[in-house]
Amino acid sequence: LTSLDRYKGRCYDIEPVPGEETQFIAYVAYPLDLFEEGSVTNLFTSIVGNVFGFKALRALRLEDLRIPPAYSKTFQGPPHGIQVERDKLNKYGRPLLGCTIKPKLGLSAKNYGRAVYECLRGGLDFTKDDENVNSQPFMRWRDRFCFCAEALYKAQAETGEIKGHYLNATAGTCEEMIKRAVFARELGVPIVMHDYLTGGFTANTSLAHYCRDNGLLLHIHRAMHAVIDRQRNHGMHFRVLAKALRMSGGD
Repeated sequence: LTSLDRYKGRCYDIEPVPGEETQFIAYVAYPLDLFEEGSVTNLFTSIVGNVFGFKALRALRLEDLRIPPAYSKTFQGPPHGIQVERDKLNKYGRPLLGCTIKPKLGLSAKNYGRAVYECLRGGLDFTKDDENVNSQPFMRWRDRFCFCAEALYKAQAETGEIKGHYLNATAGTCEEMIKRAVFARELGVPIVMHDYLTGGFTANTSLAHYCRDNGLLLHIHRAMHAVIDRQRNHGMHFRVLAKALRMSGGD
């Protein structure tokens, strides 16, 4: 028979929360064999999947995760990193200056591209799509990609600087998302973007793998984070979401 004792989670310390008589901080450790290698999805399903809904708990908040190197090394992590972004833009020794195109929704693809050009021509290092710019009826993704790439190359030619635009590849399916990333690469755009919480960890990891294999940088937007991390007595601290993203992959 298999002994289940080796697979139990263990609470090895409990501390009171200063100033809160009914709240405590519990330190819990789990055996690594409980988790699939390289899967943020499985990690979160196991640690926070059902326990937050237990009726015996009035509230529960995951404050932090400490990941052993033996497990963290099974993740590829960021596709490239900030240094590679600086190398691609050929800009060092100062902060990179960029902006999000506004209004975020409502512009045609042509007018959106014009706004990108004016920002880059005016001195910005990069521009980016907003989190909910995907493929709406007034601006389909392929048209947006083409006009933004045109604006990018025009601004580069006129300024003599390397510019960037973060094209949001977030889509309704993983297959469509990868298709958009492939098209961005064909246009020669150096970076794509993904809404990693609304898109999901599996989709984000898949996109991160594609970006690493094909020389694309991956910018991440945290849309929906406040649903999870805003309440101080329930949910998760954003540092947990940031660590999860670090493992899933984002530059």
